[in-house]
Amino acid sequence: MFDIQITNEQSAHAFAAERLVAGCRAVLSGEGLRRAQISLAVIDDPAIREINRKFLQHDYATDVISFVLEDQGNALEGEVIVSADTAATMAAQFGWTTSDELLLYVIHGTLHLCGYDDLTDEALPLMRAAEHKYLAEFGLTPRYAESAFASEAPSREAQS
Repeated sequence: MFDIQITNEQSAHAFAAERLVAGCRAVLSGEGLRRAQISLAVIDDPAIREINRKFLQHDYATDVISFVLEDQGNALEGEVIVSADTAATMAAQFGWTTSDELLLYVIHGTLHLCGYDDLTDEALPLMRAAEHKYLAEFGLTPRYAESAFASEAPSREAQS
């Protein structure tokens, strides 16, 4: 059973909350979890910058931050926090919708909760392959893969 709660703490960008929840659910199910309690939060750049500074000592806005609160193997509790402002900026650069970019962020953050990493040359291809897999369930291919920004693909914050 997955308990996924979503909150919207910004008003500048519209998105389909059900789609973000479905993205999180797809990852959790696909990664073999039986139970999870996940909090998704969609916020703006000033708020994510503050979280990034406070918990990760990085004084800048970012796209997604995830926190594992409890991990018992097949049961997980965690938080995924995404910036709609960053999503809108990056979506314009990558040529897809803010909603699509937010879905990528939720999938990426949930993958972090499930143990994926993207901070090493060895781990990054596994993360990218998983992103491709779960985005494909929504008929999407990550736009960073076909962009001149590929080396600047979303630089997700590691969970703490």
